Amino acid sequence: MLASGAVGTMQNRSERDTFAEMYATRLARLWAVERGLVFGRLDHLDEGRLYIGKLGMTDDEQLRLLIDWRAPVAQPFYRATPAAPMGVTRRRHLQTKGRTVAGVDDDLLDLDSLTDDDRATLNGEAALLAALDERRTGRMRDIVATIQSEQDRVIRSDLNGVLVVQGGPGTGKTVVALHRAAYLLYTHRERLERRGVLILGPNLTFLRYIEQVLPSLGETDVLLSTVGELYPGVTATARDKPEVAALKGDPRMAEVIAKAVRDRQRVPRQPVELTIGRITLTIDRNMLEAAKNKATRSRRPHNQARAVFVRSLLTALARQQARKIGKGLIDEDDLADLREELRTEPVVKSALNRLWPYLTPQRLLLGLYGSPERLGYAASALTPQERALLRRSGGEWTESDVPLLDEAAELLGDIDEQVLRASAMQAEEELAAARQAEESQREAELAYAREVLELTGLSDVMEAERLAERQRGDGPYLTTAERAAADRTWAYGHVIVDEAQELSPMAWRAVMRRCPTRSMTIVGDIAQTGSAAGARSWQEVLDPYVAGRWRQERLTVNYRTPVELMAVAARVLATIDPALEAPASVREAGARPWAAPLSALAELAKEEAGEGGKVAVVVPDSLLPELGTRLAANVPGTVVVAPGAGRARGAEALDAPVAVMGVTDAKGLEFDSVIVAEPDLIAAQSPRGPSDLYVALTRATQRLGVVHERPLSQALRGLPSRAPAPANGL
Repeated sequence: MLASGAVGTMQNRSERDTFAEMYATRLARLWAVERGLVFGRLDHLDEGRLYIGKLGMTDDEQLRLLIDWRAPVAQPFYRATPAAPMGVTRRRHLQTKGRTVAGVDDDLLDLDSLTDDDRATLNGEAALLAALDERRTGRMRDIVATIQSEQDRVIRSDLNGVLVVQGGPGTGKTVVALHRAAYLLYTHRERLERRGVLILGPNLTFLRYIEQVLPSLGETDVLLSTVGELYPGVTATARDKPEVAALKGDPRMAEVIAKAVRDRQRVPRQPVELTIGRITLTIDRNMLEAAKNKATRSRRPHNQARAVFVRSLLTALARQQARKIGKGLIDEDDLADLREELRTEPVVKSALNRLWPYLTPQRLLLGLYGSPERLGYAASALTPQERALLRRSGGEWTESDVPLLDEAAELLGDIDEQVLRASAMQAEEELAAARQAEESQREAELAYAREVLELTGLSDVMEAERLAERQRGDGPYLTTAERAAADRTWAYGHVIVDEAQELSPMAWRAVMRRCPTRSMTIVGDIAQTGSAAGARSWQEVLDPYVAGRWRQERLTVNYRTPVELMAVAARVLATIDPALEAPASVREAGARPWAAPLSALAELAKEEAGEGGKVAVVVPDSLLPELGTRLAANVPGTVVVAPGAGRARGAEALDAPVAVMGVTDAKGLEFDSVIVAEPDLIAAQSPRGPSDLYVALTRATQRLGVVHERPLSQALRGLPSRAPAPANGL
């Protein structure tokens, strides 16, 4: 229905679109939450029984059938304890398959009400531990039925301000952040639905991993992105070398970009002579300085300030031309005619484009990277060695280029497409009149839209601009997330940054532009920082933007990594900083980590895949091509994730029985079994290598192994040896 375009009167289209959007959104949510729709029950002393689910539902008489897990009345399901039962006598966990109840676990919170039947039931940890022991599917699942108390506190934290969620591996930071997004959209629907919620992840594979969580909770209109996708029209998946990425992420690059823009506005030392017919006009330094000063004082971005610069120069040239042809003093009409004649002269247009060109961010950066002279001026604060790192000609955009493109876009501003499309012979006054007519039409449409929203009582739900835009054209209906993704200047209602410790200072500048209200959830672990441009402390990251106005919550329980595996990772953590403390694991897997020769990798990977579940082989970046090729040739179903792999390749890896990848692509993911190849080479491959190794060792939920040729470091010595099983199984 929405695709039928602009049909009927504005009122007809408004009513149609409002109802169509409402029902389409509701239907999408209902389909998305069907799996595990009902997962719990609360037995109250006073209120009777309340069923808890992913959405709230009522019957035809408006009696409550199901309580939304985000509603305040559902809090006891996550927070009640025998010491503080919150009026609950029993909390029941329901496990379902399709629409059939497959299992029931009870937490008995009022000890005085215990019966013999109650004593025979499973305790409350059964539901959590059963979920933890399930095999991975290649996609993150919601934890709405097993949210723990410390997680619930974070999820329901206030919307305003910046919340930092610091937690070690396996503490559920990511899934808590996603459930927090669902909770905030439920609690502050009117505020956030208009501006949208942005979730930033570390890579495209990670986004594929988490993409089903929010739809399963009934939220289908949240934008998932990486830093490499923040600039509309660019999807950067390539990665720079660590030293280049660190330099591009350095805050000094903000001044480099600013000077690169000023470089395109520099006044030449010598006068510029323009021959027009039999007359030669001269643009001298005084004229250029005056025009540049006017443009600078306008405080407009470069591309908008160009109009001020051009008009000033054309006016000075027109007066000069009038003197040379003997007109003397001229009135404003004559001046406008001469100015427009000069504007259309090829030699004048060429000179103006050289003196103050229209620039796109892409053109500015490529011009900077490809020119030693421009780099010498713009990057004068950098060392010669640093400038050499930036040099390149062409090539694809990298993830660390995107914040620089965004910085450049902020300084350049948009190019006035109407000016570029205007006929070279069109008078300035005609262009202004056309703009005024278009603006009047838009104002009329906007006024009508405001009136419609006031009369229908929807002024707090929908923006007048959005309604007017819908009535204006025949284009397809776009969701909030789709419109936000296409608009670099979009201001989100809330931003969630996962693996936030990896963002560079320049990336943080781009993120902060997208959330002027500073309503954010920052999720990460300083101990896992692998990027040379990443965070060393949250104070370092946030104080430049919200000093004294951010708060921190800690997640301390490791639900993913078993005790046996975490003991090994904790020894590596101590090499990063002895003061750091690993999160406490809640369970044992019964399988000790092992070590084996690198030559046995293919056979061991095949054995691990035979155990069921998902297997990851995490390798040093330098060995990825060699080991990936070896495993793909010997282990059926192996998928290799090359650096910068797109969404499709990431999805293949998540669905494959064996995935081979570097640490960067493994961030935020989890697998049943993990084999880490040449761990000491991983630790040595970058300045933050030990943190990378810590990440690699904490991706497994069941089994962990290490294969190597190089001697193992002290932290990994003593692991029991493992050899592949004989081919005949004996």
